[in-house]
Amino acid sequence: MAENAKDAAHSSVWLEGKARRRGRGGGQPSGLDRDRIIAVTVRLLDAEGLDKFSMRRLAAELNVTAMSVYWYVDTKDELLELALDAVYGGLELPDPAAEGADWREQLRALATVYRTLLVRHPWISPLAGRYLNIGPHSLRFARTVQQVVLRTGLPAHGITGAISAVLQFVYGYGTIEGHFFSRVADTGLTPDEYFRDAMSAVAEAPQTAELIEQSKSLMAARGGDTVAEMMNRDFAFALDLLIAGIEAMVERG
Repeated sequence: MAENAKDAAHSSVWLEGKARRRGRGGGQPSGLDRDRIIAVTVRLLDAEGLDKFSMRRLAAELNVTAMSVYWYVDTKDELLELALDAVYGGLELPDPAAEGADWREQLRALATVYRTLLVRHPWISPLAGRYLNIGPHSLRFARTVQQVVLRTGLPAHGITGAISAVLQFVYGYGTIEGHFFSRVADTGLTPDEYFRDAMSAVAEAPQTAELIEQSKSLMAARGGDTVAEMMNRDFAFALDLLIAGIEAMVERG
């Protein structure tokens, strides 16, 4: 049992020397390479979700046999771990060393691109806790966040707590937002149509009507004519609260 747990803790395509393998040599399928496999994997995950993804489905999309894919990865887990890191490669990150850079604006930029990543690729959320997520693109993002937070003036013992506060907030917000848009897509409605229908339903249900009535003034005060505007305003305000908290802790010294 303990040995299995240790193996799981050490298990990663990035630790086992397999991440840069380009095929096992000899007999690889023509026109197939790992970059193409990863790109198609990401596309399928975006289109169909994690639950429907399989090596057989991937092979059909690539127009090869499932065994052909295994020339480049040993397991489905390895492929998912590679896909997870690949999507981090598209993030536009601020330069923490830029002259005159404001850590507040850079932290907002990092939070925003992370939120966008989670919403655009809802399958990331369940994979984030399954794998170590230590590929080069993921580490570049983590390193940039750390460098920005180091410039806040917080004491060393508070740096990881501040990073956790921001990134775990964004993870939760982006995960729920991504699930919402996935549910909406399944209905064929627009997000605004779905929201109106859902609010009408819960406003009429006895167990939720009172809460919805009490919340109307708060929702009106927040503002926003569309679901996107409402979500963006809540996200921006919550992020401002976190940044204000960091500033307050710095002042506390």
